[in-house]
Amino acid sequence: MPFIRVMPSVGASLLLLAVLSYPAMGESPVDFNRDIRPILAAKCFACHGPDEEHREADLRLDDRDAAIDHGAIVPGAVDESVLIERIMTDDADLVMPPPQANDVLKEEQKQLLSRWIQQGAKYAKHWAFVPPVKPPVPLVGDTAWPRNAIDHFVLAKLEQEKLTPSPEADRYTLVRRVYLDLIGLPPTPEEADAFVRSEDPAAYEKLVDQLLASPRYGERWGREWLDLARYSDTNGYEKDRERSIWPYRDWVIRAINDDMPFDQFTIEQIAGDMLPDATPGQRIATGFHRNTMLNEEGGIDPLEYRFYAMVDRVATTGTVWLGMTTGCAQCHTHKYDPITHTDYYSLMALMNNADEPDLVIKPEALVKRTEEIQSDIRLLEDTLVYEFPPIEGEGSEDERRAQNFEQHFQAWLAKGKSEAVAWQSLKATHLKTNLPLLEQLPDNSILSTGDITKRDVFQLFFALPDEAKPVTAIRLEVLPDDRLPAGGPGRAYYEGRKGDFFLSELSARIDGKPVPLQDASHDYGKIAVGSGSADAANVLDGEGSTGWSTAEGEGKPHQLVINLAEPIAGGKELRLELLFERHFAASLGRFRISVAHADKTVAAKQMPMDIEAILARDESTWTAAEKDRLQRHFIQESPDLAEARKAIDVLKRQLPNYPTTMVLEERPVENPRTTHLHHRGEYLSPKQEVEPNIPAFLREGEATGPANRLEFARWLVSPQNPLVARVTVNRYWQAIFGKGLVESSGDFGTQSEPPSHPDLLDYLACQFMEEGWSRKKLLRTIVLSATYRQSSVTTPELKRRDPSNRLLARGPRFRIDAELVRDTMLKSSGLLSEKMFGHGVYPPQPESVTALAYGNVPWNASTGEDRYRRSIYTFSKRTTPFASYTVFDAPTGEVCTAGRDRSNTPLQALTLLNDEMYLELARHLAEEVVTSKATEEEMMTAIFRRLLTRPPEPAEVKTLLAYYHAQLARIEQGELEASLVAGNDQASQQQAAWAMVARVLMNVDEAIAKP
Repeated sequence: MPFIRVMPSVGASLLLLAVLSYPAMGESPVDFNRDIRPILAAKCFACHGPDEEHREADLRLDDRDAAIDHGAIVPGAVDESVLIERIMTDDADLVMPPPQANDVLKEEQKQLLSRWIQQGAKYAKHWAFVPPVKPPVPLVGDTAWPRNAIDHFVLAKLEQEKLTPSPEADRYTLVRRVYLDLIGLPPTPEEADAFVRSEDPAAYEKLVDQLLASPRYGERWGREWLDLARYSDTNGYEKDRERSIWPYRDWVIRAINDDMPFDQFTIEQIAGDMLPDATPGQRIATGFHRNTMLNEEGGIDPLEYRFYAMVDRVATTGTVWLGMTTGCAQCHTHKYDPITHTDYYSLMALMNNADEPDLVIKPEALVKRTEEIQSDIRLLEDTLVYEFPPIEGEGSEDERRAQNFEQHFQAWLAKGKSEAVAWQSLKATHLKTNLPLLEQLPDNSILSTGDITKRDVFQLFFALPDEAKPVTAIRLEVLPDDRLPAGGPGRAYYEGRKGDFFLSELSARIDGKPVPLQDASHDYGKIAVGSGSADAANVLDGEGSTGWSTAEGEGKPHQLVINLAEPIAGGKELRLELLFERHFAASLGRFRISVAHADKTVAAKQMPMDIEAILARDESTWTAAEKDRLQRHFIQESPDLAEARKAIDVLKRQLPNYPTTMVLEERPVENPRTTHLHHRGEYLSPKQEVEPNIPAFLREGEATGPANRLEFARWLVSPQNPLVARVTVNRYWQAIFGKGLVESSGDFGTQSEPPSHPDLLDYLACQFMEEGWSRKKLLRTIVLSATYRQSSVTTPELKRRDPSNRLLARGPRFRIDAELVRDTMLKSSGLLSEKMFGHGVYPPQPESVTALAYGNVPWNASTGEDRYRRSIYTFSKRTTPFASYTVFDAPTGEVCTAGRDRSNTPLQALTLLNDEMYLELARHLAEEVVTSKATEEEMMTAIFRRLLTRPPEPAEVKTLLAYYHAQLARIEQGELEASLVAGNDQASQQQAAWAMVARVLMNVDEAIAKP
């Protein structure tokens, strides 16, 4: 209903008079951000906020000038303000919010609005959009309690609420808590005892520093970041095939262990490829925004799903560095926050000018190993000269073998020279496509970059050699290149097809006249998926559904040769048109065009093109290197040496494959990608072009903003961005205390709850920046505080007054994250591997988990130490995530997750009791205890302490020993499941009973909760 001025009803008038005579009016100032904005945001902004498309009566209540111009607000005059008339009226047709909204204003909210207008209706910018200023540390009554500035802010509020902090946690609790928080693993009993018994007054501080320096620290906090990065090892959607991006995960762990400053950490992930002389690590870091899902279904438009990936990147960037829900503005101006529809696409344009290649990574160790193997291969090739049988004659046996080799080699050369064709490569004068950018390279090859579609057309123009010789044949060389998927030669980027292409048709014109073509041949042809011929003749048949492809020959050069029906002499310009049409995008990535002047029909040779080029020249022009190349090729291909080459073949199979990872790469300035505003967020409704920029409200006072990804990345972590330090500090607080100082850690907008301790948030944000954006220093400050060290035991009074611990009157206590549940059990069992980095591993899980996934890809459990590696290294499949983690609320990696849910379900207990993975850990823990030859009480205590850290109480020992003997009796009587019993001997039976005890203790709340 339009918000227009009406005469108030009698009932509303009486209420208005009552409000105006309210005795407290004017006695205490109304704070807009604290008191008024939450009311307007919750009740009014949906219809009277920034969103012009859905705005009612053209009234904006988020803007003071607009509200005053409309007459809704008359500062200092409550009785003249239409806002008050409409909220006070008892007329159902006029009251605001309207009854159908089911969102009635409370009486105290109406009175607050009236007092606010009476006091002048002052507005203020939303607190989160104002740069933080470091506040003074408050004074407190209990000066003995605080250990650092955090405690002053916390205690000041507790004293205001007439509450006192909880006592410090006992040392066993504290040591377990700080181990879990900083490295995600429990201490061993020996480590815990060393801390508890230490008389060093700085023991705790030294322990914190030791844990921050541990390589386990990066693994624990890297997992937190991977939630934000929506990391996964598969593409998502239906096929959900594997992708190679684990080097990005390893980069994150290393960067966090090195305490890379968060501003640098940000810049390298957003735009590391654009830094001067970017290192491989900086390029790997850009995998952050390659973690988006990738749809491989054949019928999709690849550009449409690229648009959806950009939508995800804008949303993720908004969550991670702005703490804002930008997604609303994809379809219309944000209803609540000052992000316009245009702002959204300007933000997208900042990140939209990047291509998405795979980066080949060449670690020094692998390069060295490759060089060693290649050297061994060359040495063996040198000996193959002597593998031919000796000929009759004089000289030593080796000399006569070498003579035989030379005879065979010369015969091969003679045959090769008689068949070789002298091809002349052409340099393009003009290149034209529907979308990709074609670039002429110095060797006359052509490189394709930019976006591709399911129907790409290349138009290529060449100046023909100024010779009298007629052109008789055309050759298309398709060439590998590290810049292409799987090394090329094609640009298909789907898993299983990477580096492939599909050439449907090829046609030629000379000086504008069509040229009849015939007798097409290739050196290799294969279709990637499905039935069908890859014969070279397909490119001349006029059928777009057939064509030539070199699937499974990726990373190698191949050739297609086509003869002209009649030689053509005297032509000036050759124009070729290449059509690439398939149900998936698959055009060429790098290729070269050559022509021949032959006196006969020519065909593609079954020899490398560089070999043919040498053989086609006069032998007197061959260099020593070329002669060596010919001889080695003969050695590598001669059927007479097949048996002797087996040792070489073994070595070739040992050549390591270099890993790849998905990265971003800024497009060349010659081929910028434009970004358009999309009406209602629809891919098929692009409207006006938009320029790159940040939202206008974040660049107030600045005429311009960032214009590319690198400038944007630097702005994100600059003082001009009021949000990033607060948002980052808040996430770390959330990880430690279970809730952030701002509870909605992914939303700092006007709809969010205000911070529980706003001054503390700003203090930590400013200190974070002052101390070089060091996350280790931030965490050190938090865990050294008295606030953190409090006991987590609550009281009836605290439960009543502060059930969610927002006042921080006690220590944090909540269930640890899914991966930490498994990691703590691995550590307690004694099986945890300390191996770091590399391809994802496969801990055991039920076969049924992946049985129904697309393609029924088996989950082959890892063996050896890979079976027991930390959970951050577990292979992550989006459509069938690791079951044990899902049970404990781990995300799937499909979207950015700023804060995990934390549930408590029977399935969690059933998993810890019955999952084969946890049974294996319980059995191993029991085996280690039994082999210790200790007393029953000592064995019981050992299991208890490895799982719970603290020593057990006497009553607990008594109860658990009774349980142990009960289970042992069942085993001896054959009542227990056979899977737990390794044998019938007494030691095996005792071990099984201890495994039952371990299962019980793994299931107590204390084993999986931060104490």
